[in-house]
Amino acid sequence: MRKRAMLGALLMAASVPVVAGAAPASAAPRSCPVTYGVLITSHKAYRLPAKGAYYKDGPGGTITASVTRATTISYSLSASLEVSASYLFASAKASVSGSITKSVAVTTGHTYSHDISAHRYGNLQYGSNGYKVGWQSNRTNPNCSTTVLATGTAKLPATSVGWHYWETKS
Repeated sequence: MRKRAMLGALLMAASVPVVAGAAPASAAPRSCPVTYGVLITSHKAYRLPAKGAYYKDGPGGTITASVTRATTISYSLSASLEVSASYLFASAKASVSGSITKSVAVTTGHTYSHDISAHRYGNLQYGSNGYKVGWQSNRTNPNCSTTVLATGTAKLPATSVGWHYWETKS
């Protein structure tokens, strides 16, 4: 019985941590690195029109428009070779270099047609299918709190482009 009581006291003493001079963990100040970032707070689809690409036709009939884009794709290959020959009293070096450049022109286009309702006007506008986003610029402070530095909205284009059609009475 005495051995069992001593064993229980030893187990209890072993499970209670004792650290001399240590402060409670909750009293230690938090520290964070100062960082800056931008947070997107909202987004929705938004049409970004291309300047000068607006057409109107009617009343009634068909509206047709097209856009053409020309680009050049080029690549270049270059190489150099250096050869060195060493002799007892002399050294000779020869250097040879060359390059090849090739270009190709690419033209792409997009034509769009739409029937216009009777007594209505058809409108076409070319542009990008982008996004209107809300943003917020933040700073994380050394005490780990966050400070909002600025907020705003931005209109961001996407890589997809195309025609947008709508009708009006006049």
